[in-house]
Amino acid sequence: MATHPPEPPVYARLGQIGARSPLVIAVPHAGRLYPPEMLALARLPQHALETIEDRHADLLVADAVQAGAVAIVARMARACIDLNRDEREVDPVLLGEPVGPGVLLTSAKVAGGLGVIPSRIAAGGAVWARPLGRGEIERRMAEVHRPYHAAIAQAMDEAAATHGVAILIDCHSMPPLGGRNGTARLVVGDRHGRSAESRFVAAAIEAAKREGTAVAHNHPYAGGHTLDRHGAPRAGRHAIQIEVDRSLYLDAMLRTPTDGIARMRQLIAVIAAALEDEARGYLLAAE
Repeated sequence: MATHPPEPPVYARLGQIGARSPLVIAVPHAGRLYPPEMLALARLPQHALETIEDRHADLLVADAVQAGAVAIVARMARACIDLNRDEREVDPVLLGEPVGPGVLLTSAKVAGGLGVIPSRIAAGGAVWARPLGRGEIERRMAEVHRPYHAAIAQAMDEAAATHGVAILIDCHSMPPLGGRNGTARLVVGDRHGRSAESRFVAAAIEAAKREGTAVAHNHPYAGGHTLDRHGAPRAGRHAIQIEVDRSLYLDAMLRTPTDGIARMRQLIAVIAAALEDEARGYLLAAE
């Protein structure tokens, strides 16, 4: 029987051994592990750092995993390292030394303090008491970022080898959009068409609408590094991002799960099933 090596404590691989489904789910921002050594470097207390979590988004995927999907779920807190950012999206202030041109990636996320290692957050400003330095940054990449993405890649490889196609859902939660975007409660992103064929995006959107959920496409969230890294439509690897309104499954403080979690678990499972159905049609069309 095929086995996987013991998983590191920074992520969990959920689902049975082997690819029962072409579907892989990633959950990068729901980690609640705050190691003491990390907190010792932080200027802010843990309750402030928790504000950038996708609070309890890991609970959303349980029904889809039960139905056959594999899920790679981050355990490490987003405040320690953001797994939906490129390794080079580092705020130079965290290095504490000059950096040559072309070494780092600049982006709006980095400028806003939310690079691969968050440097500033709305709940309190600067995250760290002093620059972390290259050694600490590299340690987090080697121990957390790379193993997490290697696990996604392995699961995608297994799905593609077994089913002829692999589909990734990068699962997130978002604050309520309010009056923006037609009060959408779920946003499907595909990097504006670059990370998945349109048929898979349409299948996800239509499935959510059938469940009575207002959906937006790419706005205000089009997806990030995970889709760029693992989506390769021409190679039969399709990746979409799903953002779920937290108020649909958390209390008024957006911290504690409510009875709404059952409906959201069902919603993600319905979307997953629709993507599997679309995968079968995709393979028939390719024959």
